[in-house]
Amino acid sequence: MANSEGDGEIRLKAIELKKELQKLLEAIVEDEDLNLKTVDRAHQMLSVLKDLKLKKTADLELQCQDSIPVAVPEEFKCPLSKKLMSDPVILCTGLTYDRAYIQNWLKSGKRTCPQTEQVLSHTALVPNHLIRDMITNWCEIRGIKLPECNYNDGEALSEADTLEVHHHLAKLSSTLLSDQIEAAKRLRQLTKQIPSIRSLFAESEKAIPQLVSVLSRVNTTIHQGLLEDVITTILNISIHDNNKRRVAETPNVIQILINAVRPETATVRIRTNAAAALFTLSALDSNKEMIGKLGGLKPLIMLLDEGHDLAMKDAASAIFSLCILHENKVQAVKDGAVGVIVKKVKEGTHVNELLAILAMLSTNQKSVEMMIDMGTVPYLLRIIRENPCPRNKENCVAILHTICYSDPSTWRDMKEEENRLRTLSKLVQDGTSRAKRKANGILDRMNRAVNINHSA
Repeated sequence: MANSEGDGEIRLKAIELKKELQKLLEAIVEDEDLNLKTVDRAHQMLSVLKDLKLKKTADLELQCQDSIPVAVPEEFKCPLSKKLMSDPVILCTGLTYDRAYIQNWLKSGKRTCPQTEQVLSHTALVPNHLIRDMITNWCEIRGIKLPECNYNDGEALSEADTLEVHHHLAKLSSTLLSDQIEAAKRLRQLTKQIPSIRSLFAESEKAIPQLVSVLSRVNTTIHQGLLEDVITTILNISIHDNNKRRVAETPNVIQILINAVRPETATVRIRTNAAAALFTLSALDSNKEMIGKLGGLKPLIMLLDEGHDLAMKDAASAIFSLCILHENKVQAVKDGAVGVIVKKVKEGTHVNELLAILAMLSTNQKSVEMMIDMGTVPYLLRIIRENPCPRNKENCVAILHTICYSDPSTWRDMKEEENRLRTLSKLVQDGTSRAKRKANGILDRMNRAVNINHSA
């Protein structure tokens, strides 16, 4: 009953305010010499009406929130959890996620954007203060308690877990191969199953050297199981951000991983995990430089060329991340990346990942020349026409833009394509903003080239 009386009072007050506001608006419209006091008064009336409306809405929702779920705006939901975000952060792809869920995604070893599947250039997370403030205001208006930040980087490491890790690290120094194999297998399991154990390797100066020292004391070409377990443990601990520098700077670790990618030294599974470890470590620019200088690109390109589905995605991700560094981009072209990637793209294999690498390499003149020699242009145009992925279309037209500006001989083929199928004109209409810009650039240059030829 009290609520009904309160609602009645709000309605009566709103009616009175509306009448007064109507008079003020009529005065404003009819007055040739605008009176600022009248405008200010009208503005005050609107503010009061807004407050009354918000109060009524909040009261109604508070009465109903136990029985009727409040519809959360889509922009306030985390794409991973589908729940109201408590700590929104921006990934390097520009998309926003709840910190708890995107950090769990990254700590599981994934290095792609969950929505776009784009390989991440880095894993730094930037707080989205705008969305956070909007969520806060939305919750306050509706009388909803703002969700608490609930991220926890794994459970606290118990003393028993710590002792077990050190026990197995020491056991790797045993003279018995069976002890070494047992210890390596258990360390692999622990670093996968208990994420907080990974931090132990960041805190101990001896842990990583102890882990990899076993590989210098055994014939790893025979004991593939031992090699696989150690390589996979390196991958697991490299997921922890505080370990990336320590792992890379431990003598021989990067070289061990590079050697493990080579075809003559290991199984496909070992090579895949080694490639994944190199990708994870390459999140740091200093590690990118080290991997490149030690010759890491060539074996990764070879692994990509062999076409093992299990390994190709990890190899491609590692190559993409490493080639963000200019020196590595040049080296990748020298090591044959363009030929391998174009061949795979023509086969329709892992097109998403490989087009992203090709677009990055297309800033290198030698790379462009190789693409022209391999007849890449028709395939890129076909992908634009037939592939539904906006990111792939964008990468294709970016490559075409570079090719066309580098080699005028391609204009004729491009013009014939455009006259028959209007591939670029359609992209201008429905592509991403970057794709539209690149396609327009090609069309403008193409038309100028045709006009010059006609004039001549």
